[in-house]
Amino acid sequence: MCVDCGCSLPASPDHHHHDHDHRHDPDPEHAHEALTPAPPAGARLLQLGQALLARNDALAAGLRQRFGAAGLPVVNLLSSPGSGKTALLEALARRQPAAAGLAVVVGDLATDNDARRLQQAGLTAIQITTGQACHLEAAMVERALEGLDLAALRLLVIENVGNLVCPAAYDLGESLRVVLLSVTEGEDKPLKYPAMFGSADLVLITKTDLAVATGFDRALAHRHLARVAPAAEVLEVSARSGAGLEALAARLGLELRTAA
Repeated sequence: MCVDCGCSLPASPDHHHHDHDHRHDPDPEHAHEALTPAPPAGARLLQLGQALLARNDALAAGLRQRFGAAGLPVVNLLSSPGSGKTALLEALARRQPAAAGLAVVVGDLATDNDARRLQQAGLTAIQITTGQACHLEAAMVERALEGLDLAALRLLVIENVGNLVCPAAYDLGESLRVVLLSVTEGEDKPLKYPAMFGSADLVLITKTDLAVATGFDRALAHRHLARVAPAAEVLEVSARSGAGLEALAARLGLELRTAA
């Protein structure tokens, strides 16, 4: 699957807006040439994966122009499966004075369960079922938006497929990339998936109501995030208790209903 989608390739220089400098010192004992033999004299080596990413980036640029023309902020919401993306959106929706201006495009391999959950919470939700695709692409998002009045929305959230690898390489035209880290996943998740967390504008530490029960080390998690995503803002939130939701809503330009 990684060969098909090109997720093993580095992001193009203009992808998103983060600069990543990955230098590798030459090591004769672990030379890359041993894995990729040089082509014969006169032959050209074509990196076919680049064409797929280039097409996606072009479509994403078109989407970004459309979103900008509509004055619509767009969030690409990413995480591993079960980190609480849908629950967080439900919690925000239920505390909105009016959720009509908040729409979600949901990506999953199968079922429309998450879209139906969000619709029950009062949101406009459109499901993309990818089959075996491990990520959303700009073309998928473009098709999902057909018939949707972007100018009438206050915020569009793209809830990506649960995966901390492939989606990192795909620009979807978003203005804000948000990556979730739940306290149940362990403090070292950012170190294991540096490309994903390093691409984030905002990292949400979720399910903080379970932090004590899981023995989650907040200070260590923040140090690991600072190491791989030094420019990212970090917020701690809980969909269940409501902790941090006001700060998150403010960051997204939303207003929450005042508690009775």
